[in-house]
Amino acid sequence: MATYKIAWLPGDGVGNEVLAAARIVLDKVGFDAEYIHGDIGWEFWKTEGNPLPDRTIELLKSTDACLFGAITSKPKDEAAAELAPELRGKGYVYSSPIVGLRQLFNLHTNLRPCKAYPGNPLNFRDDIDLVIFRENTEGLYSGVEFYPLPDEVRAALETHPKMRRFADVPNDDIAVSARIFTRKACQTIVRDAFAYAKQHDYGSVTVVEKPNVIRETSGLMVREARAIAQGYPEIERREANVDAMCMWLVKNPQNYDVLVSSNMFGDIISDLAAQLVGGLGFAASGNIGDDYAVFEPTHGSAPKYAGMNKVNPTATIRAAKMMLDYLGERDKAAAIERAIERVIMEGKVRTYDMGGDASTTRMAEAIAAAVAE
Repeated sequence: MATYKIAWLPGDGVGNEVLAAARIVLDKVGFDAEYIHGDIGWEFWKTEGNPLPDRTIELLKSTDACLFGAITSKPKDEAAAELAPELRGKGYVYSSPIVGLRQLFNLHTNLRPCKAYPGNPLNFRDDIDLVIFRENTEGLYSGVEFYPLPDEVRAALETHPKMRRFADVPNDDIAVSARIFTRKACQTIVRDAFAYAKQHDYGSVTVVEKPNVIRETSGLMVREARAIAQGYPEIERREANVDAMCMWLVKNPQNYDVLVSSNMFGDIISDLAAQLVGGLGFAASGNIGDDYAVFEPTHGSAPKYAGMNKVNPTATIRAAKMMLDYLGERDKAAAIERAIERVIMEGKVRTYDMGGDASTTRMAEAIAAAVAE
């Protein structure tokens, strides 16, 4: 019997190809696991009206961790138009399955390391080593939204004086998305960021929010961060507005260590940081909760490249490495990390985004070969 059970969710587009590439490296490093395929993604939305079937949720409950490929997500109206004819008009509303997984399993911490590998021609600088902690279950991604605006919601909102300027706007001309923060979630993500900084010898944690404008939600996050930081006197606490942070990440990314932010702001700054170290082909993330975790590349399904065996699998291989760390297989994880570093430094095998012609599979094989060296 295999040591681990891993939920294997390729998803859409290039998801199958990048997971297959990760499997080459996992097998080479000797990871002893049973991989259990799960249904997720756009095809299941079109044919079942649910991109995250209940059977997949039950599958995850029986596994130790999950490796996820890529997902196609489209706006509400486009999604509805692609439903099978027999499902249309029956009240199905598309929502992102990866966001659903995060909320269902309370995968509260999104961990996104952004490290520049020496030798990567796409690096903005070679001395970047950022780690972004993104709150993963709340904020603007909570999914509490209204359109058109229901009378009872409007009545509640109109108790706030700032709503007066919308008094003459009809309900069907107003859309509302709620930015929901809880004290517990703020505390959890900030504690995880400081604990990680301490464990990995990072000198600073920067809280990235916008409390001067979004006073209540960002204010709650900043206040909790200030309190928690007192327990880590050896780590410098910094604060930055998200708009300024985007500028400073481009100007002086080498000056930052760990960044912590809410859901949407964390999403934005992590994609910016990913581009500084080569783009989404190098950007992996872990969705980590108290009892379960899902690991994934942060890129999308890239449908125009699906089936071409072309995209860079490094992000997915890094996600697999993060999964090994989570499971306590740190020697195997370290071997993969060293192998990635070696292949990128040597520069003999490069995918199209790096200016080379290596296929997805060839890049994975090169990294697997470097594991054994």
